[in-house]
Amino acid sequence: MTVPDKPALEGLEAKWMARWDEGRVYAFDRTRPRAQIYAIDTPPPTVSGSLHVGHVFSYTHTDVIARFQRMRGKDVFYPMGWDDNGLPTERRVQNYFGVRCDPSLPYDPSFEPPKSAPKPPISISRPNFIALCAKLTEEDEKAFEALWRYLGLSVDWSMTYATIGRRAQHVSQVSFLRLLAKGLAYQLEAPTLWDIDFRTAVAQAELEDREQPGAYHRIRFGSSSGQPVEIETTRPELIPACVALVAHPDDERYKPLFGTTVDTPLFGVRVPVKPHELADPEKGSGIAMICTFGDLTDVIWWRALSLPVRAIIQANGTLRPLT
Repeated sequence: MTVPDKPALEGLEAKWMARWDEGRVYAFDRTRPRAQIYAIDTPPPTVSGSLHVGHVFSYTHTDVIARFQRMRGKDVFYPMGWDDNGLPTERRVQNYFGVRCDPSLPYDPSFEPPKSAPKPPISISRPNFIALCAKLTEEDEKAFEALWRYLGLSVDWSMTYATIGRRAQHVSQVSFLRLLAKGLAYQLEAPTLWDIDFRTAVAQAELEDREQPGAYHRIRFGSSSGQPVEIETTRPELIPACVALVAHPDDERYKPLFGTTVDTPLFGVRVPVKPHELADPEKGSGIAMICTFGDLTDVIWWRALSLPVRAIIQANGTLRPLT
């Protein structure tokens, strides 16, 4: 072997990627017994159209573990998947093509996306929108795979899957039917984070918290004793959703009110006064209204105190009309 006068790194990636693929170095052997298999189930990355250094760092850790287990003689099950079946994909397609899905429209077999995204976006049928999702994610997935291969991740690329693919859909549906048959799937009225644009529930990870300036408002509730009870809140618009007032069990100011009721201002709805340890005597007037739902604490109080639901915010984000 001749050592070059000036060793260089250029071209090493392409050379070794081809050799690893040809030799099936990282291919998973399904014939190996379970005791000799080390399975890695990584959450598939969201195909968002942009890559950053965080992608590299997160999968570097996983790849170190995969290589270590191979050195120990294990056959490593290490596939790569693409999470392209969710809100980020829909939003990316909307912004990229300048379209919006309208399920009421019929399928247009001759539809072609605009050359540049128009504003406002045009409405297209659900089948046409799904076709654009498949088209764009296919291109994005190529960019993702190219990066992972360039980094030399020891993935078995013959086992790549996508959450929008038919096989993943089938597995998901069968799993749900099994849970349903076992009585583990159920329907329940409960609070959730809701996207008024997509009209669907969203995960906490989809949200970006931003602080907004606000102000405390002192609100007076009527009491059967004749002495009004005053609360302070930054959400006076939720008064019609109030289902109870709450104060700390050791707060001497409000102990006489526990077990009694008060009337909400403007609406005259009678609600109970309850004790709970999460109430802060130092915050505001020391007594708070519980609304369904203003924030996470409202949810905790609602569950702990077995309170009813009085929902006033509709699925489109507007307040429910008074009847």
